[in-house]
Amino acid sequence: MGIASKQARMLLATTAMAAFFMPAAALAQPVSEDTGDRASGDEIVVTARRRDESVQDVPAQVTVLNSSAIQTRGIERPADFIAQVPNVTFVETQNAGTSFLVIRGISQARNSEPSAAIVVDGVPMTQPAQFNQALIDIEQIEVLKGPQGALYGRNAIGGAIVITTKKPSDQFEGRVMAGYESGPGYRLQGAVNVPLAENFYMRGAVSWRDTEGFLNNVNTTDASAEENVDPVEDLNARVSFLYEPTDNFSADLRLSADLLDTRALYYVIPDFTDPNFNNPNFTDRPINLNNSGVNERDIYDAALKLNYETSYGAFTSITGYNSVEELLTGDGYPFDPFGPFPINRVGFNFSQTQFLDVETFTQELRFTSPSENRFRWMAGGQIYVTDRYISTGNQIDTGAGVIPVFRTPSTDPAHPQLTFLADAQDQFAWAVYLNTSFDILDNLELSLNLRYDHDKRENTTLTPPAFLPCTPSPICGTGVVRENTWDDWQPQAILRYMPTDDLTLFASYSRGFRSGGFNQTGVGGLADASGFFNVGDLFDQETANTYEAGFKSSFMDGRVNLNASGYFTKAEGTYFFVFIAANSTQNLGNIDEVEYKGFDIELNANLTDNFMFNAGFGYTDSEITEFPDPVAIGAAAPLVSEYTVNVGAQYRAPLWGDVDGLVRVDYNRLGDTTFTIPFSAPELALDAFPVERDPVDLVDLRAGVTTDQWSLMFWSRNLFDEEYNTEYSPGGFLFKAQPMRWGVDLTVRF
Repeated sequence: MGIASKQARMLLATTAMAAFFMPAAALAQPVSEDTGDRASGDEIVVTARRRDESVQDVPAQVTVLNSSAIQTRGIERPADFIAQVPNVTFVETQNAGTSFLVIRGISQARNSEPSAAIVVDGVPMTQPAQFNQALIDIEQIEVLKGPQGALYGRNAIGGAIVITTKKPSDQFEGRVMAGYESGPGYRLQGAVNVPLAENFYMRGAVSWRDTEGFLNNVNTTDASAEENVDPVEDLNARVSFLYEPTDNFSADLRLSADLLDTRALYYVIPDFTDPNFNNPNFTDRPINLNNSGVNERDIYDAALKLNYETSYGAFTSITGYNSVEELLTGDGYPFDPFGPFPINRVGFNFSQTQFLDVETFTQELRFTSPSENRFRWMAGGQIYVTDRYISTGNQIDTGAGVIPVFRTPSTDPAHPQLTFLADAQDQFAWAVYLNTSFDILDNLELSLNLRYDHDKRENTTLTPPAFLPCTPSPICGTGVVRENTWDDWQPQAILRYMPTDDLTLFASYSRGFRSGGFNQTGVGGLADASGFFNVGDLFDQETANTYEAGFKSSFMDGRVNLNASGYFTKAEGTYFFVFIAANSTQNLGNIDEVEYKGFDIELNANLTDNFMFNAGFGYTDSEITEFPDPVAIGAAAPLVSEYTVNVGAQYRAPLWGDVDGLVRVDYNRLGDTTFTIPFSAPELALDAFPVERDPVDLVDLRAGVTTDQWSLMFWSRNLFDEEYNTEYSPGGFLFKAQPMRWGVDLTVRF
């Protein structure tokens, strides 16, 4: 497995696109396809509880986007659909593989497991570095809020995201899309479904994006400085096969790859004496990098699902394999040039590299009883096997740029290695679960679910002796092996009452679990010496206990749905992030106890055959109640937005013949956001009192014409060019958000 070259990416993209465009041109014929969110009272069926049921019957807050909504709202990446969900935010920062999902305050930090179980076609996505990628040919996205550990296992501490790709079928169909964007750049997409034989079908999808980027680098003098910091070349492809030899057996194979070439580490850090040093609202300082570097990420996935139906239930096997390799190089602290080496260097100006190589195998076996039974149950087990390697390091900036470092430090005199840390980690995790539902009355259901997760991890220090951040010893040295096991029971109890066909009431208790892990060797001693609390060579597991009550209601024959719930969560071991400058490491610590309370409300209305409206509001109050550092008591938990607002309006009307006009506007507001906890450590004295980021207001627009056979759409994201930072990290790190961008897409269906 290796980082693909640019030439190989172009060849693969060209070949893949040709494979889709050629049959389209030869075999194109008009077909009828829903090309928008049409007003309808038809129920939406979800699999949030691993059974097919109406979304209005699920006793939990679930936001659903079907294929029609995904298309008309222009959803192409995780950030696009998360902006549609109340009380859920997504922070994109640093590099392609670093993003933070926050659900009702339960946050994700650098190098941590996700805050939700992310499941694609039944296969858990185990590596957070793979989540932020293109979404192509998607059938449905479900966002389930609140701990779902009993249903989805580890990491479902904040909820679950269930993504279903479009399945192969017995009909020949497809689509092609070509688009231009203001980077400037262009996009090409294609999808085709082909019946290969009786009961044997294939579906393929491919996407290629090439843009020069939107954020400028003001450095025009250094040879290793590039004009834009965020160019993208991204090839995403998937092929699926479905074999149904009998009425009760099916085999579904999915193979996919995502090859991304972009840049990373384009931070801005104000001067130490600047009053805006720790201000996440400060956007006036430009990006000024003398080392632009690279960010290359290769993802490969394979999944096989076997399902056998009997009169007494269904046996299911789901096997998954995933490989993620990511390299990033770029400027280092303070992310600002200081002139030719060694003049004007202040002793800490350097470049940096990081290399990640992870492989994961998963296997799940389960039995599901028939859904029509009064007593329904599901039992199964899972295993996860992970092999992970990571290296991080800094090179002295001699003015010769930055070179990638993989598994061994640089020996190039022009790029002298300043620091280098490397670790290998083997993980074996397993789980068993039992989910039950019983209809006490025809309209009263009790669900009792239980899961046990066991996670053993072994970390081997591979840092060469010359770069160890500690005095060699039996507990800190090259080849030292550290082991730890984290485990927990995850119960769930749900009572659902449906007094009428249009009203569902529910109350629940659930527990979520997220495993601990290892910081790099020697961190604990440096953290203690620097005055940081609860930061060691390992970080502990996190658990959350949540109580929730809510309702779901429908009006106007299902055209209007109004859903709401309130919740209280007590979390133990909540992660927080800290950067220790002494050895340039990114580390996780644990907050002893945090309390979250809030509510979310969601409205979806098909008011007429032409006009649709949706709105959502989420509120989260977070408070640190136990922590050794007294300055943090009473503070907000990290990365939590106090509230979110999302509003969407869509109008579609006939223009002439079979041509319709379509206009959609989406508004998303992120409330006051605190990115870090208070620190009393002298190293982060300027972060003793974190500054909140002010609310951010974003507007997206889509407008165009559409028929059953084609559509031409203009789009704009961040229409009013809101200038803000997506993240503030302790130590003055600011990461700029993308400005307004626009484009036009032409889609042809056959």
